[in-house]
Amino acid sequence: MGVNLSNINININGQEIKTNEQGFLLHLDDWSEEYAEEIARIDNIYLFTDHWELIYYFREYYKQNLECPTMHQMLKELTPNIKKFHNKKVYEHHIYNLFDTDPIHEICKLSGLPMPQPDT
Repeated sequence: MGVNLSNINININGQEIKTNEQGFLLHLDDWSEEYAEEIARIDNIYLFTDHWELIYYFREYYKQNLECPTMHQMLKELTPNIKKFHNKKVYEHHIYNLFDTDPIHEICKLSGLPMPQPDT
């Protein structure tokens, strides 16, 4: 899934953004859409509307709960609101099509949030 970001800073609009060895922001306030676009480019992800909706959902969820949602929490909350997906399994399949390896981990990284806890 993409490139190892170990010990590198990412330059966004002339500003050095610090990440940890997995590519997660060290300072949550450094997040920007440009940061998400650069991480997506590094990880070979092309961002479309569905990606951005999940990124902003995660940012809002984190702001309210101070933790990233699990896959279960996200599906429970979002599936009823998305007309084109008639059940959780279909929506979960769509999310895995958007982020083929560990969607929660990747969405948290793109959202500028801490690495999520394992989904138990």
